[in-house]
Amino acid sequence: MATDITSRGYARPDVLVSTDWLAQHVNDAGIRIVESNEDPLLYQSGHITGAVEVDWAKDLNDPLRRDYLDRAKFEALMARKGISNETMVIFYGDKNNWWACYAFWVFQLFGHTNAKVLDGGRVKWEKEKRSLTRDMPHISPATYKARDRDDKTDRVLREGVLRHVSAKKPLVDVRSAKEYSGELLHMEAYPQEGALRGGHISGARSVPWARAANPDDATFKSSLELKAIYLQEIGLKPNDDVVSYCRIGERSSHTWFVLKYLLGFKNVRNYDGSWTEWGNSVGVPIER
Repeated sequence: MATDITSRGYARPDVLVSTDWLAQHVNDAGIRIVESNEDPLLYQSGHITGAVEVDWAKDLNDPLRRDYLDRAKFEALMARKGISNETMVIFYGDKNNWWACYAFWVFQLFGHTNAKVLDGGRVKWEKEKRSLTRDMPHISPATYKARDRDDKTDRVLREGVLRHVSAKKPLVDVRSAKEYSGELLHMEAYPQEGALRGGHISGARSVPWARAANPDDATFKSSLELKAIYLQEIGLKPNDDVVSYCRIGERSSHTWFVLKYLLGFKNVRNYDGSWTEWGNSVGVPIER
């Protein structure tokens, strides 16, 4: 069960808010609640009062090339969602917050650091029988000025991963065990498509992303529990240069969040090309 966030020993407890806190501040000025889900029907079926939806595919990705939106499109998205540079953005969603962490990660690429994640996300909010509404919020457009997208601090591209592998630096494969072994190309019960080869990036260690969450309410595990997984089991150190990856970068953004903010790792980057790029690339190192 979840304990109080400040008692769990995180490096940055300020990046999380509890369901109790949000219930008390849901109508505060200067806050924008953002829901981001895998299931595109969830938001319309009921959402936290005042929340806007950010669709990971339609809102965050370029519609033509495989990449994220540019600075101008991010500024337009923020303006449309009523988010200014001063707005505190609180993310939540389904699937143990993996899409919420993905949206949080994309926002960091543009420097919106006034951002937090609802601990437990939609799972905990619903289990506590807190109110949801189908009413769409009335949003007044905002003004937003973003920096150019930073693709180096928290993101790594394929060529950077190749250098990382050559230098024998640590990688964390956060997919399921069967994806890691190459038995599957995607999670069970999902279409087995998207890559020509199965397996994992050479040298990567397997830590499925959901191990960082409590299965009963989707809250993050304590610092001690997380250290047992990432430091003791696979030998990571907070000063390591770490790359996390999955299939398209969404599950690995959850692990990126855990390592960077909850455990205080200084240099951790998410490889969003992940297995759909690596498993289709010619000549890259793969292990099974």
